[in-house]
Amino acid sequence: MLDERNKRVLCAVVQSYINNPDPVGSRFVTKRYSFALSPATIRNIMADLEDMGFLRQPHTSAGRVPTDKGYRFYVDCLRHEEDQPNEELVHDLTRKLEAIRHDINILIGEATKTLSILSHYLGVALPPNPDRTILNRIELLKYRGNQAVAMLFTNEGLVKNRILNMNPELTQRDLNRITEYLNSEFSGYTLDEIRSMIIKEMAKEKALCDTLISRAIRICREALSFPHSDIFISGFSEVLSLPDFSNIEKIKEISRAIEDKHLIIKLLDRLSESDGVQVVIGSENLDDEMKKLSIVASTYKEGDRPIGTVGIIGPTRMDYSKAIFIVDMTAKFITRALSREIGGWFGRK
Repeated sequence: MLDERNKRVLCAVVQSYINNPDPVGSRFVTKRYSFALSPATIRNIMADLEDMGFLRQPHTSAGRVPTDKGYRFYVDCLRHEEDQPNEELVHDLTRKLEAIRHDINILIGEATKTLSILSHYLGVALPPNPDRTILNRIELLKYRGNQAVAMLFTNEGLVKNRILNMNPELTQRDLNRITEYLNSEFSGYTLDEIRSMIIKEMAKEKALCDTLISRAIRICREALSFPHSDIFISGFSEVLSLPDFSNIEKIKEISRAIEDKHLIIKLLDRLSESDGVQVVIGSENLDDEMKKLSIVASTYKEGDRPIGTVGIIGPTRMDYSKAIFIVDMTAKFITRALSREIGGWFGRK
């Protein structure tokens, strides 16, 4: 455990390094912060913090820089501070997203760009997970001899299309009857719930007297097989302008992480299992490609159900306070857009 004096010095070093990516010396801390301590005392405290793994010294006679452990302590301290609305950021975010809040796919894409512009890091987002969205209705249209187009409309405003192979003897009238049956049985359930229901119905298939119902179950099962492979990424040029990525090796590192979209999807999916803003710092990442990067992410919801994730990816020397605030506000904005309740930001709970 750190005493109060050590905590203050550690947070001062981390904040100073976030503001300016140069090793932080004891004289700078003494001049910049009113600790009423001598440079020698500050130097001894910084040496102790280095021994405990919170700071490191890049080379002899240089100042100190935070380790991932130091950043983690700093972020945990931020969580205990009172949330003060940043009116300028709120205004910018609201202005950029308000105009397109009625189209969920455009909204998520623009939210990603806005996260990048306001933070100067990578903005990332997963659109609503089809498994967690609620079916509003399904439509089936005859396409070719043995094909039909299935269109799924969800309560969240998503529209998914699939071309299905089917019995060429089925007419549009047959498809209309199948559509009527599927909407009466499954409307109002999440797609994941519908899959479970279909599995149970398939087990009883031999007992189904109506051949059309049997065909409806098969068609619906195929129509729901959407892979979750979409992701929005914005701001690569923003990241490359940071001093943290000033050499070719560091550019290659972040390029590899971005190119592997499945890696980011997996990471965001993992973070979506927790509520509120989540921060993963450097070596805390399970994947080697992400161990020199940090991510700040939060889920957005439809009602009480998390259905998607937005976040920021950047260097471990990230402005965590600003990043946490922007991600939190963006997730809440999208949640309210889905609930058609945008407004009253400063009165939020």
